[in-house]
Amino acid sequence: MNNVYFSPGEDCKAAIIKQIQAAQVSIKICVFTISDNEISDHVIAAHQQGVSVTIITDDDKIKDKGSDIEMLFRAGIEIRTDDSRNHMHHKFAIIDNQVLITGSFNWTRSASERNQENVIVSDNEELVTKHVTYYHKLWNEMKRFY
Repeated sequence: MNNVYFSPGEDCKAAIIKQIQAAQVSIKICVFTISDNEISDHVIAAHQQGVSVTIITDDDKIKDKGSDIEMLFRAGIEIRTDDSRNHMHHKFAIIDNQVLITGSFNWTRSASERNQENVIVSDNEELVTKHVTYYHKLWNEMKRFY
């Protein structure tokens, strides 16, 4: 499976939500920012259904108006952030260590409504494995959120 989606429009967000809903074991999210409540609600629902959810995000973006990071943290999701004046600017997620979601798409309403963005969903084993390895590297380097 290799699919690509473009915004503006709902295609990118719908592709992300579809994969989140399909998760059975784990969701590893590494994104610059999350402020789209619909995506966040699905992430929380997956967590509440027993899916292991972890998030790496940029420490500066947590303070932005509309950021969902504190809401996700209060829902019991473990979050780590960079501790740098530079940005953790990645935009990828790994579902069940089998599916990669990546692209320029920020997990925000403006990305769906106005921005020219893209999402690629792939089950390419080599790409997934490299992203899983990198995710664990970042996870070990980042600080705990609260």
